[in-house]
Amino acid sequence: MSKQHVTIEEVKEDLRYLRLLSRDFPTVSSVTTEIINLEAILQLPKPTEHFLADLHGEDEAFQHILRNASGNIKRKVCELFGNSITPEEKKDLCTLIYYPEQKLKIIRQAGNVPDTYYACLLNRLIVVCRDVSSKYTRSKVRKSLPEEYAYIIEELLHEANDRHNKQAYFNVIVETIIGTGRAEHFITAICYLIQRLVIDRLHILGDIFDRGPGAHRIMDTLCNYHHLDITWGNHDVLWMGAAAGNRCCIASVLRLSLRDANTKTLEDGYAINMVPLATFAMEQYKKDPCEIYQPRVDEERTNFTEKDVRLIAQMHKAISVIEFKLSGQIAMAHPEWNMNDRCLMEFIDKERGVITIDGKEYEMLDKQWPTLDPANPYALTPEEEDIIERLRHSFMRSERLQSHVNCLLMRGGMYAIYNSNLMFHAAVPINEDGSMREVVFDGVPVKGKELLKKVERMARTAFDNDIDNETRDKYADFFWYLWCGPESPLFGKAKMATFERYLLTDKEVQKEPKGWYYRLRDNADVCDRILDEFGVKGNHRHIINGHVPVRVGKGETPIKADGRLMVIDGGFSKVYHNRTGIAGYTLVYHSRGFELVQHAPFTSTEEAIINGTDIHSTTKIVEMMGEREKVRDTDIGRGIMVKIADLERLLAAYRKGVIKEKP
Repeated sequence: MSKQHVTIEEVKEDLRYLRLLSRDFPTVSSVTTEIINLEAILQLPKPTEHFLADLHGEDEAFQHILRNASGNIKRKVCELFGNSITPEEKKDLCTLIYYPEQKLKIIRQAGNVPDTYYACLLNRLIVVCRDVSSKYTRSKVRKSLPEEYAYIIEELLHEANDRHNKQAYFNVIVETIIGTGRAEHFITAICYLIQRLVIDRLHILGDIFDRGPGAHRIMDTLCNYHHLDITWGNHDVLWMGAAAGNRCCIASVLRLSLRDANTKTLEDGYAINMVPLATFAMEQYKKDPCEIYQPRVDEERTNFTEKDVRLIAQMHKAISVIEFKLSGQIAMAHPEWNMNDRCLMEFIDKERGVITIDGKEYEMLDKQWPTLDPANPYALTPEEEDIIERLRHSFMRSERLQSHVNCLLMRGGMYAIYNSNLMFHAAVPINEDGSMREVVFDGVPVKGKELLKKVERMARTAFDNDIDNETRDKYADFFWYLWCGPESPLFGKAKMATFERYLLTDKEVQKEPKGWYYRLRDNADVCDRILDEFGVKGNHRHIINGHVPVRVGKGETPIKADGRLMVIDGGFSKVYHNRTGIAGYTLVYHSRGFELVQHAPFTSTEEAIINGTDIHSTTKIVEMMGEREKVRDTDIGRGIMVKIADLERLLAAYRKGVIKEKP
């Protein structure tokens, strides 16, 4: 216990607060007990944190990495059992922990399962569970236990079964679990407890949505995760803008989904009605080959017919044209955003099929523009207007989508600082000399930390029910800027050349110049300046990013700026696998240091369960601590030390008679 001396003057200064604190700790005994408990907690090993970024709807790979804790469970099984069990038994045990219901079903279907087999499994699982729970207090473990088996699991975890007078007691518990037919149910409960305890906190660094088919399932998991923070990505804010009713965001969400031939999240996940768009597209573009709008079809995941692909291409073109018009509308409505270079429809020569950009004429790949009115190029036709309004209604009325966006608002933000790690998805706007770049948002010049805070407040305003609809719509527009604006900290480029990349072949005009953050982030001094700007302290402080996949195949490293910056977007999405050479990074920060885990492509959940196939992962030790970190060294630990100091002042108040004990 601390020996801090507390004077009577210090007690009197905080008297009002101490009287409130005394309601929870009404006696000297209760205060000293709590101080002893908190001091003990400070000596426990630092709990493990898990960092993931750019999940992009790959729910099967995400679930597998979450269940195996980026290989942490496999490592513990190997450490605990060594050569005492075979490699095949270790693989089966790991698969059981990851997918208990499915693995037990396979075991059961193979024939009669003897009681001794269940007893063996239970004993091994208890060994693993004891190890992963050893970092926590009994109280914290108790709160994680499944209610039905809380007492039994607590007995098994905390009773020493190697002592002679406890061995029989332990054995009877196991035998009774099996004898009452609850073995499989109990095994499942233990497996999920291991999954929960092996990782204490999950950090998601943005881009949950788009590309893959299961963003809605990922969000279901995240919304129910025990300890979680989310830093928003540009794809996330695009969906947030759509949920807020912004028509340009809605069009872009649909365009991206149709481009990747992936409407499962829209239709199955959020019940978005796509029929009006399909009907319009089939009629409007029935004679149009829509060649440049052919979707990226993943043949392993889908069994689309030629007719299906044709319809998707037509819908893809229909919504792309709508988006090109709406993006011009929104750029003209907000001249302060300096996005006039996205107003391109007025420069199309519809008859000749060319466009003039910056005085240079380009031939367009698509020459058929039946809904384009040269006299009013950004106006939607009545049919297009009806479609986008119906879609807007669907997005704003989707209960599941609104629930998921509420989770992003409640548990997320533009940046997070946790245990000396600064996390943001993409960039902090900086100048060529590495200084913080000042940007005017909502009429206010801001930079650095204040810029990200201002952006977050503006985004949240779009969901504030206490303000009028017109103001909310104005701030809903801002989500479009965050998606692709030239100074957006979630984009980090001078422009998003969607129009040029679709319709032109000239590589120069397709370029999307990166901001200074991406050109300077290898510089240790620049990273130190950003860390100082955000007030990040500590000898081991870092910036952790996602957003831009690391091209490992081309020799790029995720560790930059002499270890100050770690990039953990290795390309989770299947779309990136050929470009990056891997299938994503995850980062694990435990009491001994940082481990960056590089993952090979995930086959399937079915393959993982039936054959015990795990993701092949390569672990790179990023930074090891000189001494094993304890809770004392963490943000939570520093909070506990403040609470101890408060309790010591309350103790002094009791002992000096300033506050009376309550019987």
